[in-house]
Order: sequence, then structure tokens, then C-alpha cells
Amino acid sequence: MRTTGQGHVRIIAGTLRGSKLPVVDRDGLRPTPDRTRETLFNWLTMKLAGRRVLDVFAGSGALGFEAASRGAAEVVLLEHDASAAANLRACQERLKVTGMRIVQTDALAWLSANAGEKFDGVFLDPPFASALWSRLWPLLLPLLADGAWVYVEMASDAEWDLPPGLQSEKSGKTRHSKYLLAQWHKPVNG
Repeated sequence: MRTTGQGHVRIIAGTLRGSKLPVVDRDGLRPTPDRTRETLFNWLTMKLAGRRVLDVFAGSGALGFEAASRGAAEVVLLEHDASAAANLRACQERLKVTGMRIVQTDALAWLSANAGEKFDGVFLDPPFASALWSRLWPLLLPLLADGAWVYVEMASDAEWDLPPGLQSEKSGKTRHSKYLLAQWHKPVNG
């Protein structure tokens, strides 16, 4: 996806290539930078087709819509802010995206209530100022299929604290953020 000016991102590949997604002006909402998204989806090229994907802090929807555009079978986007969730639904309708579910909810509450679901991939890009990680991991890990990939993005000065069973595969850094792609294998004693 490429930024198309103030308040928009553009899907860069797949069936929705070139489509614009408006970005709602909200504190803490910052779409993943263009170059980072491009790197991430190059890493995920062979890991999306036919897979179930969860975008835990959807925001602009840039990551979830790009995954849908590139062949994910189902994409679930969780968004707490009502305006941002309405924006995501409007984009889904305008672009006629099937296989996408947009849920306006508190992410931690949804993860807790949906422990029976299994996902092949997850995007984790919470607001940088949040301190959710210690509560997030125990709720998220039961939803991961064995071998699932997990994308994590955080402030460049934050510390990685990946739980056992989640192994980093690739990583990168920008001026304001750092990111990694990890793979999940349930620990033998876990």
C-alpha cells in the first residue's frame, strides 16, 4: 500500500491493487509505513493464500485489506473506535470485499471470548503508548494454529518480549518503529 496523500493509503498488490483506504484522524492511529508494509507483504507472499488472518488492532485496515487483496480466505479486523470501524465497513462495502469480518470491540475482550477460533496469521500493531503486551499474549496464543505467523510492530525504543513458542524469523526497523515476523509452535511443555 502506498500513501496517496494526507489521510489515505493505497493497496499495492492483488485483486484490490490501487484502491484507496481513507484513514480516520484519531489519536494513536498511524498506518504502518509504506516501506514497512511492502517489506512485510514480500515476507508473507507464500503465507497468505487460503489462510485465516486476524488483524487485532485494525485502525486504517491497511494490513487486513492488503491480506484480503492477496488471497487470504478470511480476514477478521478488530477495531475499538466506532468511527474507525464504520470507516472499515464502508471500505469493505465500497470495494466489495468478501471473506472479511469487521468487529467493533475491545481487542482483549474479543480474544478472551473467542478462544475456540484458530488463525494462520495475526497482525499486532497496537497504539505505541499502550502497555497491552503482558495481557495480550496469554489471550492470543490459544487462537494460533501451529505454524501460524505473527507480525508485531512497536515503537523503536520498546523492548521485544516474545512468549515461549514464538520464534522471530525476520525483523526490520524504521526511525519510529521496529517490526518482526515470527512463527508460532506451541511449546512441548506448554
